[in-house]
Amino acid sequence: MSKITADQIRELRDKTGAPVIRVKKVLEEFDGNEEKALELLQKEGFEKASKRGGRATEQGMISSYIHHSQKIGVIVELLCETDFVARNELFVALSKDLGMQIASLKPKNVDELLCQDFIKDSSKKISDLLKEIIAKTGENVKIGRFTRFEIGE
Repeated sequence: MSKITADQIRELRDKTGAPVIRVKKVLEEFDGNEEKALELLQKEGFEKASKRGGRATEQGMISSYIHHSQKIGVIVELLCETDFVARNELFVALSKDLGMQIASLKPKNVDELLCQDFIKDSSKKISDLLKEIIAKTGENVKIGRFTRFEIGE
């Protein structure tokens, strides 16, 4: 049996948001294989996220993104369950990433946005990003609405 290190546990916890005890158990179960442990923890996180889908999202934030050319701007409403999560750095980073995504790929609506490949990592869909944040924060997170502005359009 390989030795499980605190660094392994910390790294997987950061990637998945899973509790330390669960991360350690899964690593032990897979004899320290981080890839298999990550796969299982992400699957469990996505399952938990799907169970949170019906919870009310009455808090959140409105975020803006202005493209470096100063010719494209986006306003995004990102919703969650509590004000505490709305101030979380993961939530704020997600809102900025969504603004950049919308500015670049011009989705027409939220459903189309959720189906797009994430511009920073094409192995993920935007819907996967939301599930990751839900798993890490333990709250339901939704994209409310967005508006994209471009000079001349």
